Amino acid sequence: MNLFKLSWKNLVSKPLNLGLSLLLVALGVGLTSILLLINKQFQDRLYNNIDGINMVVGAKGSPLQMILSSVYHIDVPTGNIPIKKTKWIKKSKFISKAIPLALGDSYKGYRIVGTDNQLPEHYKVRMDKGKLWEKDMQACVGSKVAQKLNLKIGSTFHGAHGLINDGMHVHETHSYKVVGIFDKSNTVIDQLILTNVSSVWRVHEDHDHEDEFVETESNDSSNHAGHNHEGHNHEGHNHEGHNHDGHNHDGHNHEPEKELAPVSEEGKEITAMLLTFAKDKQGNTSTMANVQLPKIIDETEGLEELGYAIPAIQLKRLLDNMGLGAGFLYVLALIIIGISAFSMFISLYSSMKERKYEVALMRTMGASRMQLFFMVSLEGILIGLFGYIIGICISHGGMALLADYLEETYQYSFSATMFLVEEFYLLIGSVTIGFIAALIPALQAYRTNISSTLGQG
Repeated sequence: MNLFKLSWKNLVSKPLNLGLSLLLVALGVGLTSILLLINKQFQDRLYNNIDGINMVVGAKGSPLQMILSSVYHIDVPTGNIPIKKTKWIKKSKFISKAIPLALGDSYKGYRIVGTDNQLPEHYKVRMDKGKLWEKDMQACVGSKVAQKLNLKIGSTFHGAHGLINDGMHVHETHSYKVVGIFDKSNTVIDQLILTNVSSVWRVHEDHDHEDEFVETESNDSSNHAGHNHEGHNHEGHNHEGHNHDGHNHDGHNHEPEKELAPVSEEGKEITAMLLTFAKDKQGNTSTMANVQLPKIIDETEGLEELGYAIPAIQLKRLLDNMGLGAGFLYVLALIIIGISAFSMFISLYSSMKERKYEVALMRTMGASRMQLFFMVSLEGILIGLFGYIIGICISHGGMALLADYLEETYQYSFSATMFLVEEFYLLIGSVTIGFIAALIPALQAYRTNISSTLGQG
């Protein structure tokens, strides 16, 4: 007696009941699975990018905004800070690494970040092609930037004023030249264009636009590191022959390569500094750094315009806030799974009432009580199993469809081919729920009284 075949025939004999039960299980499993996939990949990207960054120092403002703009590059900066106010940071015994950031420009929606070679070293990013920048107006691009914008070694481009790609003014005095392309790292570097800080200063030294300088809340989102806010002079620029329609000339360097004079730091600004605390003798992050650095910034005269943020704290707050919405969806998924279990139970219970005579005949033909119990239980288990398979297909198919949208929104790549250990737990849960839903009908089959049932027939 092939119990599997019997169970399957019993199920397909009522396609509407089977379809409803499968749909409910699949929706519950699919919703739970896609939430797990998005949450896992999103959190991995977020935590990877703050690894080793203990503090961010920038202009006073929202600490979360400071982290989002300077670490994740998905928000506008809180402002700029004079570079002379950060000199003490590199000398502090509490700090082992201080990475400067100068923001303000972008190219076709991808941010141009003025920094030093500590930033790619911090994220352990390797060069795919070319080399790191060595002088002003040389740039290295992340793997995603190179792929999306078709940039190659030797390509040239002009930065645009602002951090959003919406009618921005193009800086045409100086062009950047791509000298390196980073390998894919699944870090924030993939979506950035890196150059040295003096390149950012140089571009804005030639194009000081005081009227375009706005508060952080402005839609222009253009806090430009290196701007001197006093005495901007718009005269003396010869714009003849320049194309101001916003087109950038990729791959065409219209300026002969020449040695550029050094840019003075006098009066210059940066956006933020990413700090790594020094280690104590045991190799642990110094607890004194956590206490003393905020105190120094808060209490030292002359540092009033400096603010700071602790990435780990801000990220936890961000995820806690996001978790409220995700928690509601998890509850909704559990409700759907509960309804599917109830639907399976009603379907199998009704089916057993109709099949009492058939079950009694099977007993007379030699089927044992345990075989009947197993046959009915198997029906619930099969619904749970196939519902799980359909749900996983829905979740990973949905992830493939959402990947581009999520990447555009959060600037991180998401994969539909990742499978989590939690999804295996979902399989166990689905099969268990199917078995529990079939338990009472299976007990009915087990307790079938042959003589009374056939006598009623």
